[in-house]
Amino acid sequence: MKRIKAASLITAVKTPYTEKGEVCLKTYDLLIKQQIAAGVDGIVVGGTTGEGHLLSWEEHLMLIAHCVHNFGEKLIIVGNTGSNNTREAIKATENGFAIGMDAALQINPYYGRTSLKGVSEHFKRVLDIGPAFIYNVPGRTGQDLTPEVIEPLSKHKNFIGVKECGGNDRIAYYEKQGIACWSGNDDESYVGRHEHGSHGVISVTSNIIPGLMRQLMDKADLEETAKLNDSLQGLMQWLFCEPNPIAINTALMMTDAVAKNFRLPYQALTLEQREVGFKLLKAVAKKDLVGDSLSLLEDSDFNYCI
Repeated sequence: MKRIKAASLITAVKTPYTEKGEVCLKTYDLLIKQQIAAGVDGIVVGGTTGEGHLLSWEEHLMLIAHCVHNFGEKLIIVGNTGSNNTREAIKATENGFAIGMDAALQINPYYGRTSLKGVSEHFKRVLDIGPAFIYNVPGRTGQDLTPEVIEPLSKHKNFIGVKECGGNDRIAYYEKQGIACWSGNDDESYVGRHEHGSHGVISVTSNIIPGLMRQLMDKADLEETAKLNDSLQGLMQWLFCEPNPIAINTALMMTDAVAKNFRLPYQALTLEQREVGFKLLKAVAKKDLVGDSLSLLEDSDFNYCI
């Protein structure tokens, strides 16, 4: 638990695919090795960015096991084993811990939403299994996890903290009570870390600029990192110009970090959107980007599979 709480930069890592739509482990490993080289503390496997909702549970658990086996000594492995189905979340979480993940990322039931009492009971059942981050993302679940829910859960022995998308005021409130928080909003994460006391960020942006995100989370030379944060705001906001992970997928394809294969229903950003991103990515030093080159790409370059 102490090692997990010390992690200030955790990447919600992308899942790359082959032309036929299968998970590409060769590319996956290359991506993770670049995260390690940049000093990232941990990864979330099969999160929203990793398209866990498009993976079968067999694929999902295979990826967790693969990461534990190959990278468990260098990274904290967080398995996104949450579900809107309590029975399914329990089974996936038990399997995830059985194959060696360090922690789970748990979300409140979405779409088929339940009462706050039901949400609390859902989390208690999965927390009983092992260490877990609670993920509050009202934009996806349609339900805000307020302090009324989080504060009682924070007393559970397996509660790590909150991945909080509700803003820095909420993060500051929790941190003052000793409830650990990681920002779920990249563009707010620097201020959250250095002005509001967050433990760090669970990041999308670190897929493509892990070293720069590492600098933003570190506490040395805050004057310089404040300037860096300002310079990266445009890129961070562009990465959310469409629902995540559309833009980060497109960006990693533009830098040739991954093959240009989307699993439906995701589609690449439009040419106009890519033109905006191209300028933003071009402003970043090549050494700081994940990928070997940068190109605008044509619409015909993208492959769509299931």
